[in-house]
Amino acid sequence: MVPSFANKLDALGAWRADLESRLGELSRFLFDHDLLDPPTSALLDSLTQRLAGEKLVVAFVAEFSRGKSELINAIFFADTGRRILPATPGRTTMCPVELSYDPDEPPSLKLLDIDTRLGSASLAELRGHPSAWKQVELNIKRPDLLAEELLQVMQTRKVPKEAARELGFWDDDRPEDNPPVDAAGMVEVPAWRHAIINYPHPLLKRGLVVLDTPGLNAIGAEPELTVSLLPSAHATVFILAADTGVTKSDLTIWREHLCGQPLARYVALNKIDSLSDPLSPSAEVEIHIARQRALTAQTLGIPENRVFPISAKQALAGRVSGDADVLRASRILALEDALGHQLLPQRREVLERVVLDGTSQITAQIGRRLNDRRRQLAEQLLELRGLRGKNSNMVGMMLKRVEAESAEFEQCIARVQAMRSVHTRMLKDALTTISNDVVREQTDMLQEKLRSSVLNFGVKRAFSDMCAVLREQLRKAQTQGHEIHDMLGASFTKLNAEFGFGLSVPAAPDLSQFIADLDMIERNYIQYLGLSHALRLSQHRFMEQFRRMLVSKLRVVFEGASGELELWNKTASSQIDSQLRERRRNFKRRRESLERIQAASNELEARIQEVSAQEERLRHLQARLATLIEGIEIAATGPLPMGGIESVTIELPLNAPASAQG
Repeated sequence: MVPSFANKLDALGAWRADLESRLGELSRFLFDHDLLDPPTSALLDSLTQRLAGEKLVVAFVAEFSRGKSELINAIFFADTGRRILPATPGRTTMCPVELSYDPDEPPSLKLLDIDTRLGSASLAELRGHPSAWKQVELNIKRPDLLAEELLQVMQTRKVPKEAARELGFWDDDRPEDNPPVDAAGMVEVPAWRHAIINYPHPLLKRGLVVLDTPGLNAIGAEPELTVSLLPSAHATVFILAADTGVTKSDLTIWREHLCGQPLARYVALNKIDSLSDPLSPSAEVEIHIARQRALTAQTLGIPENRVFPISAKQALAGRVSGDADVLRASRILALEDALGHQLLPQRREVLERVVLDGTSQITAQIGRRLNDRRRQLAEQLLELRGLRGKNSNMVGMMLKRVEAESAEFEQCIARVQAMRSVHTRMLKDALTTISNDVVREQTDMLQEKLRSSVLNFGVKRAFSDMCAVLREQLRKAQTQGHEIHDMLGASFTKLNAEFGFGLSVPAAPDLSQFIADLDMIERNYIQYLGLSHALRLSQHRFMEQFRRMLVSKLRVVFEGASGELELWNKTASSQIDSQLRERRRNFKRRRESLERIQAASNELEARIQEVSAQEERLRHLQARLATLIEGIEIAATGPLPMGGIESVTIELPLNAPASAQG
């Protein structure tokens, strides 16, 4: 059987776990042999956290009744033998739902009250306040109770039209998109603003995060969903109904929230089983499906090979029952194959590059230390062998020479301190350039401009100007980082020549990724600042939420850039401390060795053997280090281990019905 997206994701997770294990082995090896200095430890921790914490976010977007929840069940959760997400005819998912797994929390459903939209706190801020959420523990061993508990994401409430307007579910300028008003003048709105399902499914344990978004009204009402959650997804699957094609509301979602994203986008033309007609030959049905696929691609302005006719209902039924013919008829394998072949390799390449760059830095850092140790031992061994047959006066002269060399070496301290003073000042200037104060100052200026404008006209220009200033700050910090690199390079060259150091400056710090992150934030937010949202942004509550959300996103970028710059500087400057320690330790060993030789002539040969053994041990350490690094690099660049997905330990039935669509 062709490996499904689930199998391929599991293989990616196994690849990451193998790399984590190898990095742990490398860390223990370095620690056991006194080679794990703070910068190397920080770099290894960073690599391990990146591998363990890397999430793969796949967002599913659709209007109501397109079969979105059923598709999620079919792709990710069919192996449980039942529907995880509620999928019944009509409106099911009423609020955005995240499915993920955190081993530090029990299986649970967390629900954020819709009334939190009336405050200024963003969703990102509220995530850090557990008291703001209603938490329901999930009965993962009782499928009937589990299904009942998850139905809470469908809950709604009736509110007056004015309250619906405040919550963002009523727009006087777009009456065609507003929900119906009942005889009492009440409007139905979701009971919850956001839901998070913490579920111990194998795919979620591997780092998959599934974002299930409701229809147009709910997407437009939550700014953070529009400018943060959807744009940060690694892939977006847009679901349409094959029998209706691209409707007006579908097209609105696409144009306002999806078409501008430079990310992996896929369109699922669902419910092709509904096109079957016992009075029409199968060839005619195929022509109709092909016509709908071509028309959909043309309407959305995407290549036809990004539109996948499928039947989520048949896919789930085929997988639950084990019927390969039904599964093939669903055509879901083509969509999964596209996700597996296009999305997962991109994520692997990113992680592979991070690991290879990190191990390259570790190899250079530890290699320099081991080579310096070996060079010092070689000099000491040459010195000791030269004492064979010499009298005690010669040993005394050697002791005086060691003391003189040690005193001369200590003269480098003043040079090192002067270099550090310059380095500290330059680093402080660079970090000030990209501090949080800069972000706060620029966003405050943007907010002031928005307050003084009428209906926020000119807001796009003001926002672009702010991004240009922040981008220039990142580039300035990049230039300052290169200046620090050049200064350290010149200083290291002099120290190496005058005092015998083996210092080497790592490649200059690269902040281009953070500039790219800022560019992505600008693209995502600029789309939200159009005239269609001008009235909403003119409201103080939405504007304050927008500002706080923007500040949160920008801080992540600038704090990441600061962290990158600081880690690079620690890596570069820590060589001096380690080599100073090694050099002083070597002078101490030489003095002690000569003093023992002076006290007893038979100590010479023993000391020569001892130093020779140390030099041999260092050779073995270098060989072992090379083997460990080579193993990591081979594992990072080798093929994925395509085994089966780990078995699910959750007790769920395998014969659940699969007839309803979400």
